[in-house]
Amino acid sequence: MKFFWKKEKCKDWVEACKKKVKALGMNPKDSKWMWKLKNRNKAEADSSENLHDGFVALQDNSLKARMERIGDRFSLLFFIASALLINFIIEAVSRHSFVKAFEYLSQSKVVFLYNSFLIFVTLTLSYLVRKRLFASMIIGGIWLIGGIANGAVLSYRTTPFTGTDMKLIKSAADLMTKYMSMDQMILTAIGAALVVIAFVIMAVRGPKYRGRMRYRRNIILIVLMFSSIIPVTRLCVETRTISTYFGNIAIAYEDYGFPYCFWSTVIAKGISCPNEYGESEIKAILEKDGEDSYNEESTPNIIIVQLESFFDPALVKGLEFSEDPLPNFRNLEKNYSSGYITVPSVGAGTANTEFEVISGMSLRYFGPGEYPYKTVLKENVCESVAYNLKDIGYSTHAIHNNEASFYSRRTVFSRLGFDTFTSEEMLDITGYTPLGWAEDEVLTSAITDCLKSTENKDFVYTISVQSHGGYPSEQILSDPKIKINGLTDEAATNAMEYYVNQLNAVDQFIGNLVEELSNYEEDTILVLFGDHLPSLGLEARNLSNRSLYQTEYVIWDNMGLKAKDENLKSYQLAAKALDKADIHVGTLMKFHQKRSGTDKYWVDLEALQYDMLYGKKYMYDGESPYERLKLTMGVKDVTISSVTTDIQGNVIISGDTFNASSSLAVNGKQVEETKFIDKNTLMVAGVQLNTGDVLSVNQVSSGGRVLREGSIYTY
Repeated sequence: MKFFWKKEKCKDWVEACKKKVKALGMNPKDSKWMWKLKNRNKAEADSSENLHDGFVALQDNSLKARMERIGDRFSLLFFIASALLINFIIEAVSRHSFVKAFEYLSQSKVVFLYNSFLIFVTLTLSYLVRKRLFASMIIGGIWLIGGIANGAVLSYRTTPFTGTDMKLIKSAADLMTKYMSMDQMILTAIGAALVVIAFVIMAVRGPKYRGRMRYRRNIILIVLMFSSIIPVTRLCVETRTISTYFGNIAIAYEDYGFPYCFWSTVIAKGISCPNEYGESEIKAILEKDGEDSYNEESTPNIIIVQLESFFDPALVKGLEFSEDPLPNFRNLEKNYSSGYITVPSVGAGTANTEFEVISGMSLRYFGPGEYPYKTVLKENVCESVAYNLKDIGYSTHAIHNNEASFYSRRTVFSRLGFDTFTSEEMLDITGYTPLGWAEDEVLTSAITDCLKSTENKDFVYTISVQSHGGYPSEQILSDPKIKINGLTDEAATNAMEYYVNQLNAVDQFIGNLVEELSNYEEDTILVLFGDHLPSLGLEARNLSNRSLYQTEYVIWDNMGLKAKDENLKSYQLAAKALDKADIHVGTLMKFHQKRSGTDKYWVDLEALQYDMLYGKKYMYDGESPYERLKLTMGVKDVTISSVTTDIQGNVIISGDTFNASSSLAVNGKQVEETKFIDKNTLMVAGVQLNTGDVLSVNQVSSGGRVLREGSIYTY
């Protein structure tokens, strides 16, 4: 190492250093003198390291350098203070209030310190680089981004930001346009740009550690810090400071803090192996459920309609309406089997309620905040009511008046036993809400199209979207059909009034659907239920049923079946519908029909779920009989009947089943500027067609992916 002596400033000190090196038997001009000291005793080595740091310090005695040395000396205290501050900011943003953050700090001191400890441990990674301040800013910034995302998510839904939400990033742009105003999106973009600029400045101009990098010591320190997380967490669990089970994930985030809860949703996935798990245990459970049974001659069509954010607003205490928003649904409740249904989420999490109903599985055994659609079902098939009915001759269909890619349904439904999927891209949607969600009236014809598309009995699972949030705090309905009273806050009144009027439109869809099915010649069972409560800031104490996790269901039929009211869990709903049809097939369907309310019901359900998805599949003798299906998008062919050219040179395509997602393909290449005129007409400008060109009208996603190819037409 070469030293640059600043003799004019500290000549005496330098001479003293030279004498010290000579006394140790080395030449101060020798660049390897530090390495030679490795063979000396520890005291001498420590002395020489301090001497080396002193030489380095002589290179720059400016104010900036002195501040850097002070920062290096007290870096550990700086990281501790930073962790406490970051944690407090995260909780303040998540709770939308600094006052509530102070209340949380004062009432849950140990929890706050534990979460700060988790942040502090990650900050110690900064010891691996010289620019420690910049590194700590990056790490702290990641924590703050997570906290800000949580606060933003909680502004429009009740379920907090989880690790699974990061996998929904592909849908983020679409969600932002629906949940955020243009001003909010602009401010968000400006804020993100300022943060990036600040990081760039710190990366280039920020201070850096000038002493000797002691990597071995620092790595040992970091390993010890991260290793300490396990015993510290175990101690907190044993003292009930925190919990490993989140019965209500929203309350868990409030009680146990964002850092711990979010990290739990990242690392805790799937179902843990039960204590008593083996082939004999699984076989014993299955023996109790008996053999499959059904009457092939009298099996009905089964339709399940999952209603977005649907519940009876009359349950809100003190809320009054100018007229009943749900006359059709209320009439069905009086005359057919109905009751409350307990769902796994509030204000969001449609896909999880959907998963419970279709699979018959309870999410309580999965990781906190986990979306199986984004984890286990990305690679695996799962036995479901669709597979079970397909096994006895049913055709199986899914319908959703939203994009096929939302919650990865286009991929997941092929692993849940569906033959077809009619998404927004397959529908001729003429009406949208002020928030941009498709109206549900289009679903009636979509359901009947599925019923008419096959000679078999049909199972149709339909997911509506019209009453989706967020709900506007400003008044956007100039003359609402239904007006409400009972809320003192104007913003809350506007949001509730908008929701109630969308709910009334959904109720009209329900009435039209029931009327259509009443005139249908085949036996049919129709199940209607709400997937979760709306994100309107409701509290259990303000509801007459005192639950944020209960919506309503009704099971209608045109067969004269006896009505029976009872409360259910969402994972029991499909089994209940099959039971009314006298169909007893499928592992979990029969289990719920035979074992609900009996001893070891919950224990055995966990064992079956584990064996089915994560275990050795003893129930299938080691190998699942279910395979991923080739999913067909839509049930109606898209055809071209004629192709002409108008006087402006535009190509006019005539045919059938066109919609806004239709796109002309010429010789296999999509024409981007396809204009939708009506369901029988498309127009394309700037295209020159030649005799023999092969044309087709394909249904294309917003991202340009062909979802369904139309019939071939030769020009």
